[in-house]
Amino acid sequence: MPTPREETSSTSKAAKPAGKPEDAIKLLMNDHREVEALFKKFEAAKDDDSEKADIVAQICEALTIHAEIEEEMFYPAAREALEEKGDELVDEAEVEHESIKNLVGQLEEAEPGEDHYDARVKVLTEYVKHHVKEEEGEMFPKVRKTDLDLEQLGAEMFERKNELMADEGEDEDDAG
Repeated sequence: MPTPREETSSTSKAAKPAGKPEDAIKLLMNDHREVEALFKKFEAAKDDDSEKADIVAQICEALTIHAEIEEEMFYPAAREALEEKGDELVDEAEVEHESIKNLVGQLEEAEPGEDHYDARVKVLTEYVKHHVKEEEGEMFPKVRKTDLDLEQLGAEMFERKNELMADEGEDEDDAG
């Protein structure tokens, strides 16, 4: 029987969270590594349109779920824990998410080989790299210094992520 992480077949595109919850920041950083690996896979795909489409679908799903748990759970908790010091960091992260979600939406409607498809993936890669650098370099260290219960928040985010991934799997079954 495959472990949850091995279960990344075509039935569910995003990797399953590990068997037990981690602290909130570790969970988000693992998502960052997953998407970075998918961007590298896309670059290696070269002219294989079928492979590119599959990888982009995985990227879009992973980013959509990641953004949802951040916006729904992590950002509000970080904003509260950081008080006024966090407003600017969280505001900027939320605006960056809007740009990323816009490109994700465009890619979900596009096909490899169409005008600007690869360019959109390239720009998305750069946006995500910038966003990750700011979160991991600025926001996460500041949040770690607060009294926010990252273990409890991580458990709640883990649960929500599993719900969202199950919903994505149901949506794919309905479409297929």
